[in-house]
Amino acid sequence: MPVTALHHFTIRCAPHELPPLLDFYTRVMRLTVGARPEIPAPGAWLYADGQPIVHLYAHLSMPDEPVEPVTGHVDHISFRSHGLAEMRAHLHAQGVAFAEAPIPGWAIHQLFLHDPRGLKIEMTFWMDQEERQGEEGGAA
Repeated sequence: MPVTALHHFTIRCAPHELPPLLDFYTRVMRLTVGARPEIPAPGAWLYADGQPIVHLYAHLSMPDEPVEPVTGHVDHISFRSHGLAEMRAHLHAQGVAFAEAPIPGWAIHQLFLHDPRGLKIEMTFWMDQEERQGEEGGAA
């Protein structure tokens, strides 16, 4: 199969929306700002484990008009995540509201939150891996 994973997604915004988006994805989601090619508009590429997975592209002269739902045809973006207990504590400490959604019958637990533009973000935790990490001395 030629498609094996999601490479990245891009959020378009106006330049004044860039700082709160950058803050959210670095402070709350803990991505890191990394290399970005010369592009004729402000922005940032945000990395996880060496992969640029979120591109912020501030090319709009003014913000898009809000639509319902905020994400249009896309319901949410999911990040594979590790360290559920620590992430809960981090989100509480940051004052970020979130909802929890364990999946009955599956070893999956999800957290849902929203970025500053209203995009729904899912963090997916595989509980069997969370337990193994805890047993191996990693973050549980």
